[in-house]
Amino acid sequence: MSLTPEQTQAVASWVAAGDNLSAVQKKLREEFNLSLTYKDVRFLVDDLELTLKDKPAPKADLSDVTKAAPAAPPPAPTDAPIDDAADDLDDALPPDGGSVSVTVDDVTLIPGAIASGTVKFSDGVTGKWIVDHQGRPGFTEISRPGYRPSPTDGQAFMQQLSRQLQSRGM
Repeated sequence: MSLTPEQTQAVASWVAAGDNLSAVQKKLREEFNLSLTYKDVRFLVDDLELTLKDKPAPKADLSDVTKAAPAAPPPAPTDAPIDDAADDLDDALPPDGGSVSVTVDDVTLIPGAIASGTVKFSDGVTGKWIVDHQGRPGFTEISRPGYRPSPTDGQAFMQQLSRQLQSRGM
């Protein structure tokens, strides 16, 4: 398909402004009444030797407790049953983070999550957490916007979460 110089200039300006192929396809249809497939738009952008801009890197998730404190190293392999390993974790909890409570949902219905549940931190802030398919924990909801747990609470959360998941064989 060949475009007029005006249409070519418009496509070049859209791509330079950061539009993706879907946006260019939609604008061609709306502004020039050109109905092109997504693949045709891809070829058009290539033929015009335009380079699509990458999306900016996502901002850091401030609700990710793994960034609040370094994760505790995994316990050394042992022949002890899981319950004994959980007792060892309880002993390692910091004294002022002991009032952090973690629960695990019986069924996880959140897409992309392998586990989910709730947490209540020592200062009364509550939240819902998930562990994604790559094993990364994070929050989906927090009762106080912009909240970051203290390093002690973050560590206690990670330890209790680990204990809870181990007790379920995860």
